[in-house]
Amino acid sequence: MTSMELRQEFFRQIAVVSDDEGMMRKAVKALKRITKCESTDEALMSREEFKARVEQAAHGDSKSFASVEELDKYVRAL
Repeated sequence: MTSMELRQEFFRQIAVVSDDEGMMRKAVKALKRITKCESTDEALMSREEFKARVEQAAHGDSKSFASVEELDKYVRAL
């Protein structure tokens, strides 16, 4: 099944479920369980760490590029 077909089937099933409150509750519970497995709610860094990194970056060396192609070449070389 292609990504587009999968997406279409997903929304077809959502339409079926949306007419029944009990099924909607089960679907929401299942989706929360699925998404909890793939991601965490914890931030990768604290707000203070983020601000410190931004401040550090503001005082560091900077680069500029004349074109998108130059930027692309630089990024690919990293």
